[in-house]
Amino acid sequence: MTNTISGKWNYPTAVFFGPGTIQKLPEACRKLGMKNPLLITDAGLRDNAITKTALAVNEKAGLKTGIFAGIKSNPTGQNIADGVKAYHAGKHDGVIAFGGGSGVDAAKAIALMVGQDRPLWDFVDEGDNFLRVKESGMAPVVAVPTTAGTGSEVGRASVITNEATHEKKIIFHPKMLPAIVISDPELTVALPAHITAATGIDAFVHCFEAFCAPGYHPMADGIAMEGMRLVTEYLPRAYKNGNDIEARANMLAAASMGAAAFQKGLGGVHALAHPLGAVYDKHHGLLNAILLPYVMVRNRDAIVEKMDLLSRVLNLPGRGFDPVLAWALDFRKQLGIQHTLTDIGVPSDRIADIGVMALADPSAGGNPIPLTAAEYAEIFRQALKGDLAVQKKVA
Repeated sequence: MTNTISGKWNYPTAVFFGPGTIQKLPEACRKLGMKNPLLITDAGLRDNAITKTALAVNEKAGLKTGIFAGIKSNPTGQNIADGVKAYHAGKHDGVIAFGGGSGVDAAKAIALMVGQDRPLWDFVDEGDNFLRVKESGMAPVVAVPTTAGTGSEVGRASVITNEATHEKKIIFHPKMLPAIVISDPELTVALPAHITAATGIDAFVHCFEAFCAPGYHPMADGIAMEGMRLVTEYLPRAYKNGNDIEARANMLAAASMGAAAFQKGLGGVHALAHPLGAVYDKHHGLLNAILLPYVMVRNRDAIVEKMDLLSRVLNLPGRGFDPVLAWALDFRKQLGIQHTLTDIGVPSDRIADIGVMALADPSAGGNPIPLTAAEYAEIFRQALKGDLAVQKKVA
């Protein structure tokens, strides 16, 4: 019994939360000793009004701020190298990680790499690789999320694509956790409905997989359950009315909660979404949203008891696995999420390869039951076809 109630827990950082908190950006930068920060974001946000607002806030406060917006939707090792060059060229002294999960992930990796003499891939989250990091060379980070999905603003890692191998790798160091977060729902009001939906379900999947992951972590479980409840209540509102500040705020909270909770672990949804995103360059949150019910069906026997509790938390009309699955399918439909991977243009040319890559993904270790590469390949095949039949064990 002792082993089942033992664990090591870590929880996140200082957060300025609420409408208008972007005005605290200069204060946050100065608290971390920044006089010439570099705002790092994705290409789509370079000329966006919210980016201009952030830069103007700092300018008004007399804080010189550069911008680097060379980040792809699935950030690559080359994006990180280019960001490091921009950081040094501008003689910057800190990073503002601004944007969705991609921009924030990339910014954290750039902040890590500005003072290292090893290549990025030497810091992949395996064994004690993080001990290779020269901590004194890491730049301070203020994180400003502009979507409510990944919760990267309270995470200690970045997911970066190795273009040479078409693999997503997790770069990790405990001090990659941003020192300060500015979580302002007003920055998310212009987010398109389809991105609101995909990122919002991403937050739900983080909570769901953390809740289902094996191990004893009641704090993570509690945060995950409340995060799922918030998504259930507020994502439809944010989807229908982007100006609903209360909904936007609660979704930002749910996203951070998902990232805090998944310190406990993730699972098969992410194990498949990572290689699919790396190989086919598809939106991570959308992949998670589509894959969720197929992985749920495969894990059914291992999560039945947890689904009974979740059905109560979500106040569903029935109890147990089937009502949760039915709810998940209906919820996706309400939010315009496609039912199959084929619907978003994922081909069937590398089914076996994706199965092997999913098994190798670190997220696979948190799945409620161990799956083989062939079983991951079969889930992928089912998600291509829209087949929710209970999958038989595949060798």
